[in-house]
Order: sequence, then structure tokens, then C-alpha cells
Amino acid sequence: MTTRGIDLLGLATGTRLAIGPEAVVEVTGLRTPCAQLDGLRPGLLGAVTDRDKAGNLVRLAGVMAVVVADGDVRPGDAIDATLPVDGAPLRPV
Repeated sequence: MTTRGIDLLGLATGTRLAIGPEAVVEVTGLRTPCAQLDGLRPGLLGAVTDRDKAGNLVRLAGVMAVVVADGDVRPGDAIDATLPVDGAPLRPV
């Protein structure tokens, strides 16, 4: 899932994201894109990588989350973040 308007990398571990009217996920850590993405959908890794001015590969980071409440997620759904009281900064998982 791609998002807009929310600083995912700045969230704390345990932040809950309500997506649309039903779905809720809890952020558990940072993820760096790898070749496993192409197993989900061919070309997906290429969509989350780029090249810097020197031509070096730049992998865009994301977050790992677990589903707390399932529900349909649609393009344009609002995402509301609920920060944990004692959340630690995200770390790689």
C-alpha cells in the first residue's frame, strides 16, 4: 500500500493506523524493499527503488504493520494515526 500525507518513518512502534471506515493496522517496524516484492507482483521492487544523481540504487523505505481489524481499503481512504503513550522509535525488522 502506498500512502500520501503521513510521515510513516516518523511514527512510533505501536502506532495504530485506521484506514477507511473499518481497517486498522499496528506499525511494528521499518522495512527496506527487497526482491521478495516481485514475488507478490512483478515489477513492484522497481516501483519502490530509484537512482540518485550518481546512478546509485536508492531503496525507498516503508513500514511493517500487522492487521488489528480487517476491512476494505480503497484509494483515497483517510488514514488516522493513534500514537501509543510509550512508543519507541521504529527500528528495522
